[in-house]
Amino acid sequence: MSPLLQQILQEIDQLPLDEQMQVLEYAVGKVKRQLLVSELQQRWSDLKGIAPYPLLGEGAQAWVSSTRRGNDSHCSKC
Repeated sequence: MSPLLQQILQEIDQLPLDEQMQVLEYAVGKVKRQLLVSELQQRWSDLKGIAPYPLLGEGAQAWVSSTRRGNDSHCSKC
């Protein structure tokens, strides 16, 4: 156990019970968030490379160009 962890645990021991519960809730929430982020990163990693190229039959540059043309025509109507 690291000296820092020992110090933190000693300080937690000195807290009233309700504040010890707050520390516990904070720690559990933090771990849950970290696990969720890790799980989401793994899901995206699993999806990487699944879609065929070019997606929807057009390359990235063609998609950007057609999207810009669509936006330009919409803006000219405004």
